[in-house]
Amino acid sequence: MNKQLLRQAQELQARLAKAQEELGNVTVEGTAGGGMVKVVMTGHQAVQSVKISPEAVDPQDVGLLEDMVLAAFSDASKKAQDLAQKRLGAI
Repeated sequence: MNKQLLRQAQELQARLAKAQEELGNVTVEGTAGGGMVKVVMTGHQAVQSVKISPEAVDPQDVGLLEDMVLAAFSDASKKAQDLAQKRLGAI
């Protein structure tokens, strides 16, 4: 195999590994309900925290809170995927 091609492949692999590592250190925030529910996750889509504003908690309408939590998770997940695509797509 061509040594230059092998070196380029190794450099690409190293850049990809570094980008993957950086994704684990970057966080994104997904929100719902005008910010009443917030989900923070890493670029690897590992959830770091969930914050629920007291105003979002209505014992008479638990379904609305469930929907907001689901929407916040979906928002954060989409942002993490977009971030990964942006960072890894550049490589």
